[in-house]
Amino acid sequence: MEGDECSFPPDSSDDLSQRGSVASSATLSRAQDVLIYLFGETAVHLTVEGLGSVPVQELGRIVRETIHIPESAQDVFAFWLTSPLLELQLKAKHQPYKLCRQWQDLLYRFTLASEEDISQDEPCLQYRRNVFYPKSKELQIEDDGVLRLLYEEARNNILTGRYPCDPEHWTSLGALCLALDEGTGLDNEKLTAIIKEKKLSSFLPAHVAMGSGGLFSTLRGKSSRQAGLEQNLLEEYRKISTSAGEPPETTQLLHQYLNTCHTLPYYGCGFFFGEIDKPVQGLLQRVKRKAVSVGICLEGVYVMDVKEKHVLLGLRFSELSWDHSYPEEEGDSHILWLEFDGEEDGTPVNKLLKIYSKQAELMSGFIEFCVELKSASEGGASAESDREAGLSQQPGGQDGSNKNGRGGRRGMLRRQSSVVCSRVHSLNTISYVDNGKEIKRLKPKRAASFFNRQATAPSYSAVQVTESLEQG
Repeated sequence: MEGDECSFPPDSSDDLSQRGSVASSATLSRAQDVLIYLFGETAVHLTVEGLGSVPVQELGRIVRETIHIPESAQDVFAFWLTSPLLELQLKAKHQPYKLCRQWQDLLYRFTLASEEDISQDEPCLQYRRNVFYPKSKELQIEDDGVLRLLYEEARNNILTGRYPCDPEHWTSLGALCLALDEGTGLDNEKLTAIIKEKKLSSFLPAHVAMGSGGLFSTLRGKSSRQAGLEQNLLEEYRKISTSAGEPPETTQLLHQYLNTCHTLPYYGCGFFFGEIDKPVQGLLQRVKRKAVSVGICLEGVYVMDVKEKHVLLGLRFSELSWDHSYPEEEGDSHILWLEFDGEEDGTPVNKLLKIYSKQAELMSGFIEFCVELKSASEGGASAESDREAGLSQQPGGQDGSNKNGRGGRRGMLRRQSSVVCSRVHSLNTISYVDNGKEIKRLKPKRAASFFNRQATAPSYSAVQVTESLEQG
């Protein structure tokens, strides 16, 4: 999971076990070494006095001075505690050393990891993008050091598939990586040698570079497929080298990479992990679950298929209501509920998506905090934010249009074949109506939301309740 400033419920750092809540006085006072990890396989080695009681705010000042990050960019980055099991962005007041000592308690609380995995897991302290930093402000950054850190993080998220993207994007982004790593103006022979030495996975998403290993790979042959990918990469690289009279500067290339990433609506999201129900294929088939990642940012919520690397559902905050529920009995799951407009056989309905996750409470708090931040900054920038968060398929229908007139023109990312498109038809959702007395489940026509957690009064249209409701 990736967290936010609401990653820890109120006073969680005080409520965790006594085992990790207080560091020894000797540890609090003496100088200690600490490694702050950056993307790009680098780390900052610091020796800090009284590390056990140093808050994030002070540690940030030390790191910025060490790696020469200007004060004007202090809000761009934040500290994260990360491991394969859990990722949390820290508040300015948090003390990283103490939270590291409480790590196992956090894993028990927010993950389903086994006792053995929890006992062996250790977090590292990362300095990376602040999930609440607006994308629009990134466009104004000119400092190469800041841009390089943002680029390395975005590149990692592209290569690992955390940011799903389409072929035209991963190819152009891969070519920009090649230009930033090796420079522009190299001939094809040199470029081919570099690609073979570093491997395609250094420039293209791993699932693309390695292939699926399925029927497609068998028919075409792995070598033929990789040769095609290499050729596309070379062609895109050549466009960079010849697009201007003079070779582009590093700052220009970094801006171009980040600008391309900004077209992905989930760029800069904090990510959480959970499961959703798979649609039942037959009467006798048991309900199975699918692993998903849930990206949440200042614009909205995005549910992505971990295996297939594409978006299942994308909603702006004005298009959803949400809540979370706790287990009623032992063995039950924590659930994040997302409610949005849908359609059943041409009839408007409410749809509910259940996301099973021990991080449901964190996700709900994250959404609430993002909504508050967005509301506080409403104004001239809100229209631009909505444009950036545009989705290929609006919840009101399968064709990108809806009852409120939003939707309209389809841009490049609005194709139904794009990985950025919502795939509501593939989700196992609940359709319902609240008629004031009970929830009914077929051809529902609702007058109000089932949930009271909303960004504003929902801008999606309310359907009037009729006397004759068909019940299924």
